[in-house]
Amino acid sequence: MNKILVAYFSASGTTKNTAKRLASAANADLFEIKPAVAYTPSDLDWTNKKSRSSVEMNNPDSRPEIAETVSNMEEYDTVFIGFPIWWYVAPTIINTFLESYDFSGKTLIPFATSGGSGMGKTADVLKRLCKDANWKPGRILNHVSDAEIANWLNVVI
Repeated sequence: MNKILVAYFSASGTTKNTAKRLASAANADLFEIKPAVAYTPSDLDWTNKKSRSSVEMNNPDSRPEIAETVSNMEEYDTVFIGFPIWWYVAPTIINTFLESYDFSGKTLIPFATSGGSGMGKTADVLKRLCKDANWKPGRILNHVSDAEIANWLNVVI
């Protein structure tokens, strides 16, 4: 039996909505990757170079602390990892999440929401963090129907 987890970070609620729909379609458990210190609207102002999100994304070593952990990660065979695209990659809190567990032999599948850009080099960056995982191609899940989610699941699972 393939036990599935949908883990996601959502800054505005868009990725959260998509993650809930994906978890329902995949009959998966759901886990929200919450920062230990919540982001405020001013933290998320990408036009301000001094905003928290801008500072984090400009520092490749940034690893924002996560509020909670998945206590039973060893039980999951497949983990979908969802996030909004920030600066053409995943937010650095996703790096924190990936470096917090041993994903060796597990299937990892990224998915994202975006205001206009694609996945960019996201997969390349994430794969370097978990080299012993079985990475499947990710995709942007903006404005997709439940049928499109189901079709994608049939391809990646």
